[in-house]
Amino acid sequence: MLSALVLTGCGEKTSALPPVSGDPGPIHVHGLGINPADGALFVATHTGLFRAAQGELRSRRVANRYQDTMGFTVVGPDRFLGSGHPDLRERRPPFLGLIQSSDAGRSWRAMSVEGKADFHVLEASGPRVYGYGSDFKSRDERFMTSTDGGRSWKRLAAPQALISLAISPSDPRRLVASGERRAYSSRDGGRSWSAVDAPAAGLLAWTPAGLFLVDLRGRVWHQAAESGAWRSTGAVSGEPAAFDSGTDEELLVALHDGTIMRSVDGGREWSVRSLP
Repeated sequence: MLSALVLTGCGEKTSALPPVSGDPGPIHVHGLGINPADGALFVATHTGLFRAAQGELRSRRVANRYQDTMGFTVVGPDRFLGSGHPDLRERRPPFLGLIQSSDAGRSWRAMSVEGKADFHVLEASGPRVYGYGSDFKSRDERFMTSTDGGRSWKRLAAPQALISLAISPSDPRRLVASGERRAYSSRDGGRSWSAVDAPAAGLLAWTPAGLFLVDLRGRVWHQAAESGAWRSTGAVSGEPAAFDSGTDEELLVALHDGTIMRSVDGGREWSVRSLP
């Protein structure tokens, strides 16, 4: 499952608090994912994880939790990986490291680097996991990879500050990353990088149909074959906060107001998948 996050708006946040009264709903979407177990949409936000079942327009909070799930990716039926900051009702470090859920987000357990890392960009394919974010002690940005499902990590060098990362569906060593200025590709699991002639900086999703990019103005681009030409396919009505691919070539874009848009034709037409 692919996802992408914009690294703005959360800075030095260290925890998430439940509201004094009322539910603020999904604020500042960090990531999206489709659960293969039931086709439900999951929306990871600064104010908790939300779920919209198939056919439901409104998303609902999962398990009354307010965990700030900054990094988020679906790795299997009911199995999610995440990172971020805890609900303050929980006695956990301010940086969660890599966490895992085996019950569709109702509960989470620490996997590794607890108290040490906050992954803003988190992607996985099989046992290989990539994480980009902040180191707790230094607050320096770090890019790391794991080949054992996130139990142990090796540090890599990012080509620049990353806002998005996509993994090839056919080879987990092949990556495309987007920085604030341009895009880069790697064929060796992030050990080396080459500049990519992408149309703009933006959020990435790599599907069997090719690579998709939503630029920061909402315009959608598609590259059908690696090193091939990019073409504009359409646009979403607003600046994207997160981008993901779902099932059957489905594309999902979160807008900054919490609305999730859906396309099933490569980004040409968009409809509302869920509302905040």
